[in-house]
Amino acid sequence: MPIVALLPMKLHSARVPGKNFRNFAGKPLYRWTLDHLLELDEINKVIINTDGRAKLAETGLESGGRIVIRDRKPELCGDEVSMNRIIEDDISAVKADAYLMTHTTNPLLTPATFRAALEAYGEAVSADKDSLFSVNRFQTRFYDSEVRPVNHDPENLVPTQELDPWYEENSCLYIFSRGSFAGTKARIGNRPAIFETPRIESADIDNASEWYQAEVTALSRLMFESHSGMLG
Repeated sequence: MPIVALLPMKLHSARVPGKNFRNFAGKPLYRWTLDHLLELDEINKVIINTDGRAKLAETGLESGGRIVIRDRKPELCGDEVSMNRIIEDDISAVKADAYLMTHTTNPLLTPATFRAALEAYGEAVSADKDSLFSVNRFQTRFYDSEVRPVNHDPENLVPTQELDPWYEENSCLYIFSRGSFAGTKARIGNRPAIFETPRIESADIDNASEWYQAEVTALSRLMFESHSGMLG
């Protein structure tokens, strides 16, 4: 089925200035996610909704082939604008059976993980689900702000692997149809499925510390792949 990837990209970033266009392990941050999406034959187009077209041109990227750059409307610019409004603008302009939405700030996600998520979405739709979003799985002891246990009994300790798992929406990827988005006006529909992304790939860069940690991981991966190639 026709699948369109949505890769929103803003020019301004408060915590890491210009992060989408900064060098990250050898190339602009946005190129990591974009290149991984372009490796997928399942993706018909990658839509980049941005207020930074000129900055993209400076890094050598323009619309063409499977890449479509859409200029973000002035009323959709700014840190306080809901991402769902930007998604709504994109899907009203570009028709598809399904949309895979991800971020430039998730550079460690691999093509294999994107492909596995698409396969899981197909299975979920067959099971009457209408959307899918990525999560981190936790089986550990949680407390609220008043230091009250929320998922365990301190007087009756059991091994953490026996606790019920909790799932954190990690903002790495979302897959949905036009119909599911219309039902909720959001990227998560009324009957969503969850997809657990590998923890090492689930970095979401929002500050300088997260940038450093993710870049170290990316550089380590590149060194490992280079070393493996020489041995092979």
